[in-house]
Amino acid sequence: MSQSVVHPAAASKAEATRAAIVDTAERLFRTLGYQKTAVADIARELRMSPANVYRFFPSKAAINEAICTRILAGLEHLAWSIARGPGTPRDRLRALFRALQEQTITLFFQEKKMHDMVGAAMQEHWPVIEAHVDAIETAIRHILMDGQAEGSFARIDANQTAKIVHTAIVAFIHPQVVEQCADDDDQAALADAMASFVLRALRPHPDD
Repeated sequence: MSQSVVHPAAASKAEATRAAIVDTAERLFRTLGYQKTAVADIARELRMSPANVYRFFPSKAAINEAICTRILAGLEHLAWSIARGPGTPRDRLRALFRALQEQTITLFFQEKKMHDMVGAAMQEHWPVIEAHVDAIETAIRHILMDGQAEGSFARIDANQTAKIVHTAIVAFIHPQVVEQCADDDDQAALADAMASFVLRALRPHPDD
């Protein structure tokens, strides 16, 4: 049975078109908001037909997911740069709390329309959110296992503990919660206090 072969040049052109669609959609999302931006708006900016946009993305929701993935990838990169970075595991875990809280606040105040999209993604359980949660928890687990290896953290199940630690951060990084507490000047201090609380809970037990 013969198989169709995609020419490298054609594949490259298709990828370039997909990237242009996402770039244009993201720019419109930042100015109009993701809900008010229609596929027709994206197509018009690119001087192509909506039907051509649908050749590369099956729906507006698929474009939404692509852009949300970009935003969350930045947070994931930040988390991993800390998890694999210098400093003791205790210092890295505290830095992770602080950095994620700061980035979420920055997104809320400087990129409100994108913040709203991430909030909708979480509330509506877009598939990209599950992957994002897994990435953050994996970065946390990496720090926990480093701490266990050096003896600064209790030898408890790292997978389950990573989920618990992530839950402790949620109050400072979940879009809806952050929005409700946006006027609270103590959010950074609370995030640091929560990190201290978690670090105390992670101390080795006497019988470990």
